[in-house]
Amino acid sequence: MEKTITITLVKSPYGRKPNQAKTLKALGLQKIGNVTTKIDNEAIRGMIETIKHLVVVTE
Repeated sequence: MEKTITITLVKSPYGRKPNQAKTLKALGLQKIGNVTTKIDNEAIRGMIETIKHLVVVTE
């Protein structure tokens, strides 16, 4: 069974760099409080690193 992580958006994406806004959209996070579950892999970890100041990650 693959390991999953839960990502919750806790800060607004407005006024952020365009790449950060696009990363949030790619993860399916648009509004504060949105939660998504993704398979834990290097690509997702890289995306989280880009937006780590905007989200809370639960393993």
